[in-house]
Amino acid sequence: MLDWGQIDTVLLDMDGTLLDLHYDNHFWMQHLPQRYAEANEISFSEAQALVIRMTDELRGTLDWYCLQYWSDTLKLDVPAMYREIEDRIALRPHTDNFLRSLRAMEKRALLVTNAHPDGLQHKLEVTGIDRWLDVIVSSHDLGHAKESSLFWHSLQERQPFDPGRTLFVDDNLHVLGAARDYGIAHLLCIRQPDSKSPVRDITDFPAIHDFDEILEAKTESRA
Repeated sequence: MLDWGQIDTVLLDMDGTLLDLHYDNHFWMQHLPQRYAEANEISFSEAQALVIRMTDELRGTLDWYCLQYWSDTLKLDVPAMYREIEDRIALRPHTDNFLRSLRAMEKRALLVTNAHPDGLQHKLEVTGIDRWLDVIVSSHDLGHAKESSLFWHSLQERQPFDPGRTLFVDDNLHVLGAARDYGIAHLLCIRQPDSKSPVRDITDFPAIHDFDEILEAKTESRA
């Protein structure tokens, strides 16, 4: 249960937390390999295996999240390809109500994401979630992925916050570990970031399925 009286700042991941990760998973596992296969006249399975190998080698680094890096490496216009399947971009359940609730409680809400600015701007255009956020920070602006301790020190310099009175919600266990090491007191993990994938068994951090669980906690804490 969250004690909202002990929380001033809420840091929120985007993909897999506020937005359904199915869009990104489909893009990297299906759409991009298909377009790469067409451009290079190879089979889909060959292209998919290549993309998986390349992404696995960079997982957790800033390049892993950089659309420009992948455009240069694969010789494709990846940001343009992102827009080809924008109909799959969707909010996770209860996201809009949760963001409105944060505003009503006068909590400072920051989006902290590893998303590349091109992809980030596109998703904000489609969803409009930026209207509920006080600050939007991309790790590309800070030069470090959220998996790195350097990200959290840089974030503190740019947008000062009290780690002991901060809630951070993310779906990435490595990112949550880095936030815990930095000293953020209140951490939550998303159990099912991709609506088309199974619910995960999370044991390292407190976890929720959807944001209505936090809204219920808020209501009960006021009782």
